[in-house]
Amino acid sequence: MKKEIHPKYQKVIFLDTGSNYKFLSGSTRTSDEKMQWEDGNEYPVIRVEISSDTHPFYTGKQKADRVGGRVDRFKRKYNMK
Repeated sequence: MKKEIHPKYQKVIFLDTGSNYKFLSGSTRTSDEKMQWEDGNEYPVIRVEISSDTHPFYTGKQKADRVGGRVDRFKRKYNMK
């Protein structure tokens, strides 16, 4: 691999602004804002609006589409079974 062409990969804290849920992960993104993690080290903080803690699919608050597909709607429209 060529040197000096790849972005720096480092550990960062992702902070969900909706619920203050945070997790440590690796990323090439960086930030000037830093926060101390549970291990005592400081890491850059990346603020996100949605994470697995607030996403409707993972929290079970997502509305399921009960209408059905095209075939089901067609059959209902023309009273077919």
